[in-house]
Amino acid sequence: MRQTSDIREMTGYALAKVCKAHRSSVGELLGRIGLHAGQEMVLVELWRQDRLRVCELAGRLGVEPPTATRMIQRLEGCGLVVRQRDPDDARSFRVSLTEKGRSLEESVTRCWNEVEEKAFAGISQEECRGLRDLLTRIRNNLETGMG
Repeated sequence: MRQTSDIREMTGYALAKVCKAHRSSVGELLGRIGLHAGQEMVLVELWRQDRLRVCELAGRLGVEPPTATRMIQRLEGCGLVVRQRDPDDARSFRVSLTEKGRSLEESVTRCWNEVEEKAFAGISQEECRGLRDLLTRIRNNLETGMG
């Protein structure tokens, strides 16, 4: 890959700007349903598999356990999740959705769909699949140390 001295010309810079714009767009819509950007990521994991341990959630979210704990505490304060001691390990907690937390799945999906349509207007399904594949490869490169 060609080296450049202007960071603004780097593909990674463009990617970071796209991520920020996407997150801002999703965050604006989530705010309308009472969520902050990032909170839906915890809910998405719990919609997929409820009663996860905090450390499992942290791993799935790619954050440290203390960060996951703070996110969960905020969601708990909103009445969207509850934490209960893990009966198999008294040192850990399991996180479960409340009915209120479960009820947000359709609204959150609608927010993401709206941003998806806006972001990918004029881009074919084939191009979207190709981009998704490339982004997955980039993430894997970064997570495995540029192998």
